[in-house]
Amino acid sequence: MNLVLQGPQADQARLEQIAAIARPAHITVLGPRAIRCEDVEHAHEIREAVQEAAFAAQVDATFIRAGRTLADFSLLAMDMDSTLITIECIDEIADMQGLKPQVAEITEAAMRGELDFSASLTRRVGLLKGLDVGALQRVYDERLRVSMGGEAMLEAVKAAGIRTLLVSGGFTFFTERLKARLGLDYTHANVLEAEGGCLTGRVVGGIVDADEKMRTVQRICAELGVPTSRAIVMGDGANDLKMMGVAGLSVAFRAKPVVRAQADVALNFCGLDGLLNVLA
Repeated sequence: MNLVLQGPQADQARLEQIAAIARPAHITVLGPRAIRCEDVEHAHEIREAVQEAAFAAQVDATFIRAGRTLADFSLLAMDMDSTLITIECIDEIADMQGLKPQVAEITEAAMRGELDFSASLTRRVGLLKGLDVGALQRVYDERLRVSMGGEAMLEAVKAAGIRTLLVSGGFTFFTERLKARLGLDYTHANVLEAEGGCLTGRVVGGIVDADEKMRTVQRICAELGVPTSRAIVMGDGANDLKMMGVAGLSVAFRAKPVVRAQADVALNFCGLDGLLNVLA
């Protein structure tokens, strides 16, 4: 096993101090703030000690089988809200109605896995009834930002011949614009219903919940003629766990504890491009 240590504020001395816990046979410097520790000890107590020391130092620590690279994968599937982008779109839309605190509270509980996602989305969308659809464009223009390292990550995976999928429990208004802006191959999300220039408080068709996210990853892999073991899946909330569970590599980004605990890779401090060091 290898151990990749990286942190936006970490220096080599701090990284090597954490690395020493796993007693690596060799250390390769991947950049000014990232190292790969090769042939490390990875018993449970070693892993726990490394993760505890790394988290305290705001360093991301990833144990990964030696030799894994981007070439092992054919698809990168990403959640949108709070993963590829920094915001929860529905919370920001609700802010246009003066309802952000109420909606954000429901969103947070759903992402922690405490509420059924479909029911919570129906409830949240219902609160948007009557809002002018122009509010969606305002959210996109004024508040939506790609997460740190997102463009660099996408540039590298596309150069490696990996297809990209944005699959979201959010809305097509945003996924379609991001598809065009970032050159993504596939998107799948919920459709907000509108009549007379205003939101009706309903979605059109089925809701993209945890099961639908998983089915979408499986479907795109089937279209590509590859097993889901050749998919990297990134997410942050409980509704991402099922699609992450079928992936060859699951990545938790700024994720809820329940998601971090089950992911192969947890990027708590680095940007999305931290994935590139893990698979270097």
